[in-house]
Amino acid sequence: MAAELLDWYDGAARSMPWRVPPDARALGIRPDPYHVWLSEVMLQQTTVAAVKGYFSAFVARWPRIGDLAAAEDAEVMAAWAGLGYYARARNLLKCARLVAGELGGRFPETEAGLRALPGIGPYTAAAIASIAFDRPAVVLDGNVERVMARLHAVETPLPGAKEELRALAALLTPAERPGDYAQAVMDLGATICAPRAPACGICPWLTPCRARRLGIAAELPRKVRKAKKPVRRGVAYLARRADGAVLVERRPDRGLLGGMLGLPGTDWAEMAPSPRPPFAADWRDLGVEARHTFTHFHLILTVEGACVGMTATGEFRDADAALAAMPTVMRKALRLGLGALGDATAPARRANSRR
Repeated sequence: MAAELLDWYDGAARSMPWRVPPDARALGIRPDPYHVWLSEVMLQQTTVAAVKGYFSAFVARWPRIGDLAAAEDAEVMAAWAGLGYYARARNLLKCARLVAGELGGRFPETEAGLRALPGIGPYTAAAIASIAFDRPAVVLDGNVERVMARLHAVETPLPGAKEELRALAALLTPAERPGDYAQAVMDLGATICAPRAPACGICPWLTPCRARRLGIAAELPRKVRKAKKPVRRGVAYLARRADGAVLVERRPDRGLLGGMLGLPGTDWAEMAPSPRPPFAADWRDLGVEARHTFTHFHLILTVEGACVGMTATGEFRDADAALAAMPTVMRKALRLGLGALGDATAPARRANSRR
């Protein structure tokens, strides 16, 4: 079965900026472990489509791990902005500095060695060991779980079925070309054994797939119903000067969005938070809300705004530059706030111009 899948992969492998295609690997070209590690960290809970541009920008700016290790924290966090799950960016820097420093720029080749590095868990360690170093590791992401659940008609719901699926995946992992095989299973899940409409008719594992024979492929893997996410609320304060610059602040290193640039604001809580403007000004509710969903909760940020003088205290940045460096939820709040603040002040500007 592994040979059948690899034959399919040789002709159907997806093109990705971090991937060495199977024909090139057959000629002895090996992936850059730095590229494999960087892409796998970026791909944690993020789609391939979203990662491609970020990956290319990172390797253009920091072509080697030593370059990334030497980068300023704020530069890396700004480059990561919009990719989400910002603890990954902080661990990315910790890992780069450890590998570039203590390990002489070389990644460990074993799963155990890789798991000792910051930000690398079981899946990421297996993926790097397999893809970068051709170790026969069991790579189990969401795509592989789905393929194994359907192939073997496993009806135990996830996450309870995870270890069963891992054991089944291990039985199929070959000693030869394990890196290509790992990528082949992931490609199969992403392109053919898709979540809602599997294209069983063109699947290289059409014949042995038990779920297809039972007519339940589209129903698997089964999942335990998730609890409803709570809603948290907060206030973001948008202070804009006459030159268009906006007030920003760096969030604390620890916690959600740690180290990222954002608008000043209150804590986020299920109860309405107490006001906490950055300084005294003519603050007013702009009538807009920035809504964003994190892993464990929904967030609603009410945006309050004020036009302030050029002598206002704090760090002010050009609005476009601030947007480029902010995480998604702060970008939403800033864009909505700028639009509403512009509308709210337009009549006053027109009246002043007539005077």
